[in-house]
Amino acid sequence: MFARQERAKVGGKLYARPPIGLSKRDGWDYCVAMRMRELEEKTGVDREVIRILLRKGLLPEPNRLARNQAQYDESHVRAITVVRELQKGSRLTLDQIKELLDGRSVDGGAGAVTYQHLEELLAIRFGLNEPRLVGLSVIARRNAMAASDARTFERMGMVDLVESEDEPRLSLTDARLVEIWSQIRELGFVEEAGFPPENIAFYLQAAEEVAAREAEVFLKASAGRINEENAATMLQGALPLMLDFFGLLRLKAFMRNIHKAVNALQEPAKQVEHGDIPKPVCGPRKSPQRSGIT
Repeated sequence: MFARQERAKVGGKLYARPPIGLSKRDGWDYCVAMRMRELEEKTGVDREVIRILLRKGLLPEPNRLARNQAQYDESHVRAITVVRELQKGSRLTLDQIKELLDGRSVDGGAGAVTYQHLEELLAIRFGLNEPRLVGLSVIARRNAMAASDARTFERMGMVDLVESEDEPRLSLTDARLVEIWSQIRELGFVEEAGFPPENIAFYLQAAEEVAAREAEVFLKASAGRINEENAATMLQGALPLMLDFFGLLRLKAFMRNIHKAVNALQEPAKQVEHGDIPKPVCGPRKSPQRSGIT
């Protein structure tokens, strides 16, 4: 069950505290409470759809003042927005989103940004101190090496493995990392062929360096020019594009390096074939002339 969100009156108005977010002043981030009609207007989503999202457990529980009277806040606005983004951008159904949030599935077709949105939705629903974790048994349905891979990635600093009473668990994002590696295994990248998980340890440092540089560039460029709300909107739209952009650059660089390596291996054979390398001359060896000095 969702925890009932606390309310407070400030300046004669009723305010609600979102389950996540800390104010600069005292650790609370208050926002004006709203009724269903206002929530519809702010999100552009019909109340019947909002009620479906509530029944499926995709939104935080509102503050119910009476049987047919409830109050909502900005956490509901953001949660609805994230669900719509998951539906449109990742083409997930509401049932698929619910399965992912409940840790009953790790969708093989979902991209990195999808899991970013899912983590955000979980934070809105449960608060930062109550994350929903995925058991390794869920991943093991496809990957018998899930537990081993998860512990290897944990040693490499790529994932955080949480021990629980029944089984080790991972966040949705970390579970997806292990699931992706299982799909790579299926393509033949296994230890016996010379491809243990440790081969990609350099990915972590590369990701940290790229992300740090991206954050530095964005913060420096936006400082004093873009407010927080607009910056969040820009990043929300740009992150998927940045991932695609970087992925294409990486693919070009990879193919260029493969092509260069293949050419380097083939070059000596081509030189011999075209006569560029002089062939050794075979024949009797001449004896050196002896001088008259004895």
